[in-house]
Amino acid sequence: MDWNDFMAETEANIATLAREIPDTAHAFGAMGRAAKTNGALDERTKEFMALGIAIATRCDSCIGFHIRALIRLKVTRPELCEALAMATYMGGGPSYAFSAKALRAWDSWSESAAQNGRTTLPE
Repeated sequence: MDWNDFMAETEANIATLAREIPDTAHAFGAMGRAAKTNGALDERTKEFMALGIAIATRCDSCIGFHIRALIRLKVTRPELCEALAMATYMGGGPSYAFSAKALRAWDSWSESAAQNGRTTLPE
C-alpha cells in the first residue's frame, strides 16, 4: 500500500462527505479537538490509545491518521513498537497483522521525511 496515496484519497473522500453533511463534520472535528486536548492525559498518550483502537477495529485510514499524529508528536520507533506489542496482545492475530501495517506506515513516512531532510511530516 502506498500510504501517501491512500491517505490523500481518504482525505478527499472525507472532504466530499463533509460538504454534504457540514454540521456533522464540524461537530466531529470539534469532538476530536476536544478529545485530544492535553489534560490528565497528554496528546501522545491519547494518540497511542487511538492507534490501539484503530488496530483493533482494523481501520486503515484511522491507522494512517494516528501514525501521522504520533510522528508529529516525535514518538520514537521503539515507543511505537511497544504500543504495537500491547495492541497485538489485546487483539490477537488480526491486531498482529494490523500492527505490522501500522509499522509499515510509520516506516514509509519516516523514510520519506528523512529523504526530504525533515524530521516530521508536513501538517
